[in-house]
Amino acid sequence: MKELIVISGKGGTGKTSVVACLAALENNAVLADCDVDAADLHLVLEPDIKHREDFSGGKMARIDPDLCTSCGTCLDVCKFDAVIAPAKEGDAYAIDPVLCEGCGVCHYFCEFGAIPFEEQVNGERYISDTRHGPMVHARLGVAEENSGKLVSTVRREARRIAEEQGRDLILVDGSPGIGCPVIASITGADMVLIVTEPTLSGEHDLKRVAALAKHFDMPAAVCVNKADINPEITERIKANCAEHDLLYAGSILYDTSFTKAQLQMRSLVELDGNPPAAAAVRAIWKVVRERLFAE
Repeated sequence: MKELIVISGKGGTGKTSVVACLAALENNAVLADCDVDAADLHLVLEPDIKHREDFSGGKMARIDPDLCTSCGTCLDVCKFDAVIAPAKEGDAYAIDPVLCEGCGVCHYFCEFGAIPFEEQVNGERYISDTRHGPMVHARLGVAEENSGKLVSTVRREARRIAEEQGRDLILVDGSPGIGCPVIASITGADMVLIVTEPTLSGEHDLKRVAALAKHFDMPAAVCVNKADINPEITERIKANCAEHDLLYAGSILYDTSFTKAQLQMRSLVELDGNPPAAAAVRAIWKVVRERLFAE
């Protein structure tokens, strides 16, 4: 079994559109959307949800006003200024849920048991059927944290399904950037495909995410989407790949068929007429797949 993670240095490069195409080109894969902060692979694949489950990424403190003695210990031990002192003497203290980091110090120091430390629901995760196979995906709640933990949960569930069903590929739509969700997405995978664009910001962020892959000793391939909007930067990206031992998998020219496909809730390679960009994606997948299964 192989696991390919598709990532990008920045948002808006076309990463999810490429993942949708790869899902359509494979017939024995488990799909996973690990871009849990802004999941959108479901918009193309129209998943039929078979199982949903709450996700708890941590705990949060709250103060029970009936048990609070207003001793002020919680205010003294909190290092995040999350405890709110009462407006008048004798009233109960309170916890600001936005500032609370869930460390639990106030709970453990409260000798009156007035501060419960409870699991919080931060989002939901789903197991679905799609026209291209099973898919594990999730949604993080508004302003919720612990997306890295949710990413790990999604990947673990995708691997379980792949093992149970005897599928030989896990195809993951990762998060953009180089933060915790990306690290959680690529750790322990077999290969990453970095989707970039020929802009100054795309070129800059490609270098950062490629350095991250190298740090984790992760084989990486690069493809440039909308390559013809700035041929000069595209050539620089190609040269940089050769210099840093990155597999240059190919280029995709700007094609409005991507938008047409999205409006139809389909991937580009599913459109009639075989648009030029679809042929480019097929060629890129051939290169990446050969390297992935050769590892």
